[in-house]
Amino acid sequence: MIFIYLIYFFLILRFTVTLFNFISNPKLTNSGKKYDDLVSILIPARDEELNIIDLLDSIRNQDYKNYEVIILDDHSSDQTFKLCSEFCEINSRFKIVKGKELPKVWLGKNYACSQLAELSKGKYLIFLDADETISDGLINNSIHRMKLNNLSLLSIFTDQVTITWGERLVVPLMHFLLLNLLPLRLVRLSANPSFSAASGQFMMFDTDNYKSNQWHEKVKGKVVEDIEIMKLIKINGYAAEALLANGYIHCRMYRSFSEAIEGFSKNFFAGFNYNVFGLFFYLMLVVLGPIAIAYFLGIQLVMFALSLIVLSRIMISLLSGQSLWRNLLLHPFQLICMLFISVQSVKKHFTKTILWKGRTIKS
Repeated sequence: MIFIYLIYFFLILRFTVTLFNFISNPKLTNSGKKYDDLVSILIPARDEELNIIDLLDSIRNQDYKNYEVIILDDHSSDQTFKLCSEFCEINSRFKIVKGKELPKVWLGKNYACSQLAELSKGKYLIFLDADETISDGLINNSIHRMKLNNLSLLSIFTDQVTITWGERLVVPLMHFLLLNLLPLRLVRLSANPSFSAASGQFMMFDTDNYKSNQWHEKVKGKVVEDIEIMKLIKINGYAAEALLANGYIHCRMYRSFSEAIEGFSKNFFAGFNYNVFGLFFYLMLVVLGPIAIAYFLGIQLVMFALSLIVLSRIMISLLSGQSLWRNLLLHPFQLICMLFISVQSVKKHFTKTILWKGRTIKS
C-alpha cells in the first residue's frame, strides 16, 4: 500500500505543477513597444526540401523588417540547397551557405549552429528549425522579453501541428511531460539549474553573450543541447527564460507515427539524464500508477485521481494550443506510446544505434 500512496502523492504533485503553470500562464505576450534591432535568423538544414520554403515564406511575410536570414545546408542529399538558393536569389535578406565537414567530436546540429553564429551580424541571434513557420509579432515580442528581463537566452516551446493520428499519439507528449513536471516560470525566477527547460526549435541569444561564451561549442557532443545550454547559462549566472509560443510560432515535427517514434526515441532517455532507474520509476508511477489506483483503492479515491488526470490534460491542452478532446480521448494510448518510446530509447542508447538523418548519434 505504501507504493499506492506514493503513486497518489506523485499524481497530486504533478497536478499541482500543472495548476501552477496554468495560473502563471507562461506564454510569450504581445508588446506594444516596437523595436528595430538587427536580428540574425539562423537555420540549420539537412534534407528539409519538404519544409524549409514554408518557413522562409513565413519569415519574408512577417512584420519585423530589420533582419538577416542565414541558412546552412548541412550536406543535404535532397533538393534543400537548390530550393533555398533559388529563394535567396530573389530575396536579398536571405542567404545560404554550405556547411563544413562534421568533426568527430561534434553532433551535426550543434556544429551547424556554431558555424551560423560565426557568420551572423545581428544584435540578437534566433535559431530556428527548418520545419517551422512564424507569425507576426514573434520577433518584436521576443526582443521585448530579452530587453525587459535582460536575458542572455529566450527559448520558446512552439505550438505543435499534428495532421495524422500517428502524430497525435506521440507529439503531445512533449508538452505533457514539460507542463506536468516543471513549473516553467521557475526557469527565469530560480537560479537553480535544476529548473532548466529549453526547446532547440526556438533559441534566441544576446549576440555578445553568445559569442563570448560559444554556447554550442560547449555542448558540442550533447544530444539535448538546448537544455544543456540553458543549464550552463544559469550556472554562469546569466538570466534566461522559457515560454510557450502562444500562437506565434508553429512546427510540424514529424509526418507519421513511425517518424514521431523514431524522433522521440533519439533523445527521450537523454531527457532523464540516462538514468534507467529514474526513467523506470517515472513510468511506473505515471503509466502503471492509475491502473494500480483503480485496482487497490475505493471508488471515491479512484474518481478523485481520474479528476486530477482529466483536469491536468485540459490545462495542458489549453496552454499548448492543442485539441482538448483529442488529448483526453487519446491519453491512455499516448501513455502506451511513451512506454514504447522509452524502451526504444534505452535500447538505442546502450546499443549505440541512434540514427538521425543518416548520421549515428553517440549519446
